[in-house]
Amino acid sequence: MTPPAEQGRRILVVDDDTKTVASIKLYLEHAGYDVAVAYDGFQALSEARARKPDLLVLDLMLPQLSGVEVCRALRAESKVPIIMLTSLATEDDKLQGLDVGADDYVTKPFSPRELVARVRAVLRRVTPDTTSSTLEINDLVIDLNGHQVLLYGRLVPLTPTEFKLLETLARAPGRTFTRQELVTRAFGWDYDGLDRTVDAHIMNLRKKLDAGRGQSSLIATVFGVGYRFCDDRAGEEHDS
Repeated sequence: MTPPAEQGRRILVVDDDTKTVASIKLYLEHAGYDVAVAYDGFQALSEARARKPDLLVLDLMLPQLSGVEVCRALRAESKVPIIMLTSLATEDDKLQGLDVGADDYVTKPFSPRELVARVRAVLRRVTPDTTSSTLEINDLVIDLNGHQVLLYGRLVPLTPTEFKLLETLARAPGRTFTRQELVTRAFGWDYDGLDRTVDAHIMNLRKKLDAGRGQSSLIATVFGVGYRFCDDRAGEEHDS
C-alpha cells in the first residue's frame, strides 16, 4: 500500500539517459509519486516552471544547460527541493551542486531504492510540523509552519535543508552541535554523505543570514567540534 504522504506528490526527474529516467520513474511511481520527466537543461526549467513539482531529481551533466545552471536558475525563483545526481567522483565535484543550492546528492551508479529513500527523506524535511509555530530571536523570525525566515522584516530565501539546519541550531541557542548531530537531525540517521556537506550548507546559510549586516555571524564555528547559534551575536571568529 502506498503511504499517504507520497500520494499526489509530484517529482520531476531530469537526466539525458533515457534508461536512467525510465528506471527512476518506475520506482518513484511504484512508491506512489506522480512523476514528470525532462532530458536536457532547458526542458528541465520549462517543466519545473510549468508543473511546480514538489522535488527535482536533477543530473549534474545535462545537454543544453548543465544541472548546476538549472539549479542556480531555479534557486533564484523557487525553494523546490533538489537532489543532484552525479557520476563525478571527487568530493569537490559532489559539493558543487550543494554550493548552488541543491539539498542532497546521489552518486552514480546508485540503487533506485536508495534514491526513493532519499526523495522520501528530503520531502519529510520540508513537510510543515503543525504542532510548532514560530521561533523569534532578536530580529530573526522563523515560521516553522510556513517554512519562512524573516530577518529585519525581510524574507530570507532558504533551501529546505538550510531551513532545517537553521531550525535545529536556533531551537537551542548557545548549544554546540557536532557535524554528525546536524547530519542526523537535518538529513536523517541513515544518511551516509560527507561531513563537508554540512559545511557547504552552513556556508550558504551564513551568506544569506549575514549579507549586509556588517556584524559577526549568527552561526559560530566551534573549531574541531561543529557549530552553534549565537543569540547574543557576540563577535566570535568563524570559518569563511
